[in-house]
Amino acid sequence: MAGRFTPRTPTRTTVRGGHLHVPTPTGTGKGKATRHYTPPGPLDLGLTLGPLRRGPADPTFRTTRAGEVWRASRTPEGPGTLRVALRAGRAEAEAWGDGAEWLLGHLPALLGDADDPAEFAPRHRLVAESARNRPGLRLTRTGLVLESLIPSILEQKVTTDEAYRAWRLLVRKHGEPAPGPTGMPDHMYVMPDPRTWALIPSWEWHRAGVDAKRSSTILRAVRVARRLEEATGLPPQDAAARLHLVPGIGPWTSAETLQRAMGAPDLVTVGDLHLPGIVGYALAGDRTADDAAMLELLAPYAGQRHRATRLILLSGRTPPRRAPRMSPRDIAAL
Repeated sequence: MAGRFTPRTPTRTTVRGGHLHVPTPTGTGKGKATRHYTPPGPLDLGLTLGPLRRGPADPTFRTTRAGEVWRASRTPEGPGTLRVALRAGRAEAEAWGDGAEWLLGHLPALLGDADDPAEFAPRHRLVAESARNRPGLRLTRTGLVLESLIPSILEQKVTTDEAYRAWRLLVRKHGEPAPGPTGMPDHMYVMPDPRTWALIPSWEWHRAGVDAKRSSTILRAVRVARRLEEATGLPPQDAAARLHLVPGIGPWTSAETLQRAMGAPDLVTVGDLHLPGIVGYALAGDRTADDAAMLELLAPYAGQRHRATRLILLSGRTPPRRAPRMSPRDIAAL
């Protein structure tokens, strides 16, 4: 039975669960600042950092054939680029830019140091099989709210392809080139700062395919960016409540944001079009499950419900499709 629920190639569902292939690293390199970190147990960079990538052409995230993950972030200290690779069970990281020291200081949290998989007890055969096949899954904690909040807002009620395109276009046009060495991956950018987001004209949102509702939510969020970033120091429910004070940010968006920014193991994404049916089908054969039914099925995993949903998504077990996929809209053509 081993591997029965493990898809051989990534699918839309497993990618959402964090399925990202990172090759075995080769070679070495030096950055402006360096740090080594030895995780307390197995660590899979692709599974741990995969949820931070917003599509295969995300300008803030790259993987290389040398087995490296590159991230460009806007930290409290300024823009920074982080390169991390696993070699002989140890993470080797280099960073550049004003935010280099901040990124290296938060490296253990980014790689799931605060996450304890031992607290998770599978209650279903599929979940147990998925967990057994992925011992290196850790829940990342970036410590940065806005970099997860804005792309989550862009994903509200649209296809992932539409959201990924909008993020890519806006970051490349209004962000800044990521700091780094000669030979770093091409076309990497740091996302705009709050002021720059606030100054993006309406026609640029339109060209990126972002409707007025989502762009207005982002503009309201960046006006209180400092207060939102402080949410990472609160308990997850209080952090979600703070995000909900911004009109347009509801439970779906706050969960998608704080799962990444805080590594919150129990925050469940509710209000999702597909997730209840996937969880219902995987755990009870019920493809018609709603949020209430999903939460009831996940009740045995209290405290670890987000991890349980990740493992279900990574299993690749989804209900057979009965209807066509949601069609992308071309707002820019209107």
